[in-house]
Amino acid sequence: MRLQDLLRFSLKTITSYPARSFLIILAMALGVAAVIILTALGDGARQYVVNEFSSIGTNLIIVLPGRSETAGSFPGAVMGQTSRDLTLDDAHWVGRLPQVRRYAPLNVGVAELSAAGKLREVTLMGTTADIFPIRHMKLSQGKFLSSADESSAQIVLGAKIAQEFFPDGNVLGQRVRLSDRRFLVTGVMAEQGESMGYNSDELVIIPIQHAQTLLNTNSLFRLLIEIRHHGEIDNAREAIRQTLIRRHDGEDDVTVIAHDAVLATFERILRALTLGVAGIAVISLAVAGILVMNVMLVSVSQRTAEIGLLKAIGTPAAVIRYIFLAEAVWLSLAGALAGFILGQAGSWALRLAYPLLPAWPPLWANFAGVGVAVLAGVLAGLLPAIRAAKLDPVDALGKR
Repeated sequence: MRLQDLLRFSLKTITSYPARSFLIILAMALGVAAVIILTALGDGARQYVVNEFSSIGTNLIIVLPGRSETAGSFPGAVMGQTSRDLTLDDAHWVGRLPQVRRYAPLNVGVAELSAAGKLREVTLMGTTADIFPIRHMKLSQGKFLSSADESSAQIVLGAKIAQEFFPDGNVLGQRVRLSDRRFLVTGVMAEQGESMGYNSDELVIIPIQHAQTLLNTNSLFRLLIEIRHHGEIDNAREAIRQTLIRRHDGEDDVTVIAHDAVLATFERILRALTLGVAGIAVISLAVAGILVMNVMLVSVSQRTAEIGLLKAIGTPAAVIRYIFLAEAVWLSLAGALAGFILGQAGSWALRLAYPLLPAWPPLWANFAGVGVAVLAGVLAGLLPAIRAAKLDPVDALGKR
């Protein structure tokens, strides 16, 4: 039997049992779609985290008060009870290190902002002008600080805050009250939306000294440090740690985190998660393969007379094996193709529902889903094909 005739014969057999074939194809399609959608979700989450961390800045080191190793988290930093505060003087000493390009001390808190007859609670950030290049933040209007006026009472408003308090757009030069202090609006941030858990459009920025006075603290919440060259990050991290140990009378009571190390850790975790969910989805393909095998075995039992007739007219056992294998391949290919379409549609729906999540299925997942589906179908069709080829023609015809 020619290959063309074999494929036509096996396809005609499949279409003659539409309900059975549809269920097998559906099982295969759902398995392939699950692989594609789940890997798209996992890889999209990884890309989202990478993009969020990239928005923080590059060549970045973060210093936190307290030691993470001793408590698992940072209870001291949260409660303001670390063994020694991280201070502005500490930040100035760190800024003198040759590896450091720029640094930005941070204090974060909540205060009431009032202006133009309006009042609302806002998140305030106390820092210096270097926060803008370090965090890749931009101003749409005005400016913020310089080395000559770091202690002046000026404030930069987030885009949404500025629009809410001054809808006419006349923002620069206005006086606002933050808590019990008055500030001069010197800038408005460009719209950036949410990043790393906070919305910069609803943030106000003031000089670090004023923030510490308002929040009644001498301790810094964080210290962001930009290193001159990427290759110096490890050396800079150790130099910063040693500088602060000397400043704190020999106590190693701060945590120094390299931005790249945190990002690499998240990438490893999310890659493992992606592979894990893909593995779970592959199980559904294995189940679909078992379904193919069971249905094909039943089909062999139902078609014994047909098989006996084929053998009686001289059809070789090998050709009968190929017929059943071809049926398994047809079913697997149809299921894989339908699953691929369903998977792409599901990924598109994810991107539509969550625009910030780049839920694009990786190329390997597309090939793996389709490839595993076809392989599972072929392997599942082997046993029924062998069983069909071994049937005795006389016995098979007798069951007619």
